[in-house]
Amino acid sequence: MRPLRILTLAFLLFTLTAAAQTDRRIEEQKRVIAALEKRIATEEQEISKIQKGRTATEERVRRLACQIDSRNQLLDETEKQARLLRGEIARTDSVAGNLSAKLERDRAQYGEMVREAYRNYKHNNYLTYIFSSRDFTDVARKITALREVASLRERKLRDIEALTAEVRTEKETLDRRKRSLDSVTRSLSAQREKLQRDARNAKASIRSMSQKEKTALQRKIAQEQQLDVAIGELRKLTKGNTEGASFSAKTSGLRLPVTAGRVKRYKENMAEITGPKGAHVISIYDGKVVDVKRNRITNKYDVYVAHGEYITSYANMGTICVEKGQKVARNAQIGTIGSAVNVMTMETEYKLVFGIYPPNPGQKMRAEECFRK
Repeated sequence: MRPLRILTLAFLLFTLTAAAQTDRRIEEQKRVIAALEKRIATEEQEISKIQKGRTATEERVRRLACQIDSRNQLLDETEKQARLLRGEIARTDSVAGNLSAKLERDRAQYGEMVREAYRNYKHNNYLTYIFSSRDFTDVARKITALREVASLRERKLRDIEALTAEVRTEKETLDRRKRSLDSVTRSLSAQREKLQRDARNAKASIRSMSQKEKTALQRKIAQEQQLDVAIGELRKLTKGNTEGASFSAKTSGLRLPVTAGRVKRYKENMAEITGPKGAHVISIYDGKVVDVKRNRITNKYDVYVAHGEYITSYANMGTICVEKGQKVARNAQIGTIGSAVNVMTMETEYKLVFGIYPPNPGQKMRAEECFRK
């Protein structure tokens, strides 16, 4: 019985640890969602303050695009929370089921022990057992054995009481998780409706703009994607870097930095690459991460990798798995692609803005020359 009790305790300890870890992840997810909800509320207030006029329409479109992207992020994070809750519900249900099964077995064993004790009492089996002893030593041994049997019944009863409490706790946890999942599911439904509303409003604003205004808006957004100021500062950090030092202006035939990605457009040293949701972003060459930034406007990550004294930039990343100063291998994952909203169609896409910068600011490189044709 003792090894079984130890195994049961070990199992319970493991499940409690797993539950605590999941609880922490769920709480962290709640904080992420709360921050996104606050961000969206602020954006809604700012949009409502925008007055009418050509410039105002342009600003409204830009802000609506940002808000749609924020709602997409909120949907992703809420769905992630729902997945965590579903996993925890399945785990808790399994634990409760295992505990309930053990409780039924223990109750059956205890019932048989009580019935056996009653039969022995009724037929004077205990007295017969003791009086059949050979000597006083044998009497003492048999009395000790009978006491051990009685003690075993008491322990079994205590185990049953403890298991009953554990089963009740797990079932209460299960009910609480199910209520949380119901709440998250309702929230997802409401968020999708708001996302569709924002998309309709944004498309209406786009239709009211002239072609000239649309072109000007596209040009302004393209200018915002330029990272020359940041690159100028980062060049100072690449001096003497030996990681990926074999990289040069003639390096070519490299893989695109987005798995299963395709180039939407090239623009000199930059490339806009789209891919499926959750696609991995990889470093195109051996190197060292010289900086990681969080874009305050888009809430996405920008990662800068030095290859010798050359720099590649990876902007609009949804998640990252590297940190500043970390060495990365060629084709090693550095994160995942982030969402964005096409301001001309207001459709959501997943894209990476890639850039490549030589040590000499006067030298120009073309991003398309790096990759396989």
